[in-house]
Amino acid sequence: MGEVVRGYKAFCSDWTCRGFQYEVGKEYTMPEKPECCERGFHFCLKANDCFGYYNFDTDTKFAEVEAFGEIAYHGDDSKACTNGIRIVREIPWSEVLELVNTGNACAGRWNSGDWNSGNRNSGDWNSGNRNSGDWNSGDWNSGDWNSGNRNSGNRNSGDWNSGDWNSGDWNYADFSAGCFNTEPQKIRMFNKETDWTLNDWFDSTARRILAYAPYGASNTWVSSSDMTDEEKKAHPEYETLGGYLRTEDNRENITDWWNGLQCAERAEVKKLPNFDWDVFCKCTGIDSERGIRD
Repeated sequence: MGEVVRGYKAFCSDWTCRGFQYEVGKEYTMPEKPECCERGFHFCLKANDCFGYYNFDTDTKFAEVEAFGEIAYHGDDSKACTNGIRIVREIPWSEVLELVNTGNACAGRWNSGDWNSGNRNSGDWNSGNRNSGDWNSGDWNSGDWNSGNRNSGNRNSGDWNSGDWNSGDWNYADFSAGCFNTEPQKIRMFNKETDWTLNDWFDSTARRILAYAPYGASNTWVSSSDMTDEEKKAHPEYETLGGYLRTEDNRENITDWWNGLQCAERAEVKKLPNFDWDVFCKCTGIDSERGIRD
């Protein structure tokens, strides 16, 4: 018996491979000399390479194996074959996901970043494919926080944008809802046209004041050690991810926040173009009856 080499092997859902029936815990041998892609019991030294030959889904069975016979190597990847193999144990899919990624809690393949559900991402928190930026849900993005595709800018929901914050396509400018724009667009406020651009809004004192409003949902990462039993039951994905993202609704506190502002701060917000109290309350969640109007 030669040196034992450990590796990984994928199988069809019935534990067959190339028509041969395998069983976990069993050993298999053949007298012939192994030759890759011709004869022998095939396996891979790297878990990732198995999925170049089998579908990456839960119908595929996956196991840790030991080759104790002669070994022939493929050359192009870590594929190998042997004339003596032991099927050591089945590897559950929660462990497979960890094996095929170099980052943390990745559900895709060939990711070097963290928390990716797509494939071939080098950034972090991507659900798309082939992203070099971070927090992308689209594909082939080199910027960050893009939900569209092929963006080199940031925070685009459209496609092929080199600017930022675009919901349209092929924009060089920022904050564009249209296509092929090189100049910033004017925005509507309170359902009417204004002379402001989004950059004017971002530079405004009113926006800085409203940025502290307890509106909408806040997200907090909770590690598995800090989760309650109820949270673990409601979020079984914590076993794979090591925790979950807790979302909390803060809108019920916004009226009290508004009433607690200084008069000068409320006045600054009311200087916004086309200010309309009813529209403002509807958009923010402030109680129009209880909130201070003056």
